[in-house]
Amino acid sequence: MIALLLAVAAPQAISIHQRWGAFRDEAPTRCYAISRPVRGRTGTPFASVGSWPGAGARGQVHVRLSRPRSDRAQVVLAIGERRFELKAGRIDAWSPDPATDRAIVAAMRGGRSMSVESVGENGAPFVDVYALAGAATAIDAAALGCL
Repeated sequence: MIALLLAVAAPQAISIHQRWGAFRDEAPTRCYAISRPVRGRTGTPFASVGSWPGAGARGQVHVRLSRPRSDRAQVVLAIGERRFELKAGRIDAWSPDPATDRAIVAAMRGGRSMSVESVGENGAPFVDVYALAGAATAIDAAALGCL
């Protein structure tokens, strides 16, 4: 996973924490924690929490889905009992606002796993599952990388 990310975007690795990595890109400067799912591995899915200091953005949640979703399907991120509806494009989804970003990151810090659920273009439901061990440390390392 990490080698693929390095080959494609050539980011600077800050640190690796279990299944999560912290990275920094230049031009424009951005730092992010990122992981691939433990299940739902078709395509190139990932979940990330990023910061873009030049834009004043911190702790933004972004998910690349494992397959294109149906135009009518919602995307729901779940951590424990918490459910968050994300804004979605065809293959990507984001938190709808900074308050939801903060709530998702707080839930990630205390959770064991996270799932992202939707319905594919073919009408079949799918779920991408992420282990959260190491996520909090990677998120913190990425945030520090852009100070």
